[in-house]
Amino acid sequence: MKRDGLMIEFFEVLAKAKTVRKELVEALIAAEQRLQMAMAVEGTVAIGSVAYSLQKEPIIQLESRNIMGVVVPKIAAEAVQKKMFERGYGIIGTSAAIDEAADAYEKLLDKIILAAEVETAMIRLVEDIDSTKRRVNALEFKVIPDVKDTIKFISMALEEMERDNLVKMKMLKGKSERKAAAEEAKKEAEKAAAAKASA
Repeated sequence: MKRDGLMIEFFEVLAKAKTVRKELVEALIAAEQRLQMAMAVEGTVAIGSVAYSLQKEPIIQLESRNIMGVVVPKIAAEAVQKKMFERGYGIIGTSAAIDEAADAYEKLLDKIILAAEVETAMIRLVEDIDSTKRRVNALEFKVIPDVKDTIKFISMALEEMERDNLVKMKMLKGKSERKAAAEEAKKEAEKAAAAKASA
């Protein structure tokens, strides 16, 4: 049941991972295009100085959640996508191409964080499915057949003991009946001898 439940969860996460991966690739292409455009407009030096002007780094919070006994990470990020005036560089001294590139890379970072959460969950689920599968196989092909063989052996031994006890009981009953018959015959003989002696 656990294996089947994990498989259902895995396919749900896999579908989400495919979507996230596709969005991540699209965001990467868009960010690269915006960066190339910004470099063409402003130049490499201007892009480098804008990159170093970042004041507030994103805050990543790691938590965990439980999927059918499998602990998977839950990643939350704050301050990834910023407003234009929060980025730390001068708005007047830069062009819209830099703003677009910064915005595209913030969106890309957001997708990377989501992809990290989903793909890590997928890896953990695969590992747990694999170990659960090994345990199920061990139960199906080793433990359960061994237990069935043991039950069969114990049943046969109990039946044998029951037959032995039945034979012993019959022998004891026959012995006691013969002993009782012998005693009865002895008493009859004694009575006959006493009657003969008195006559």
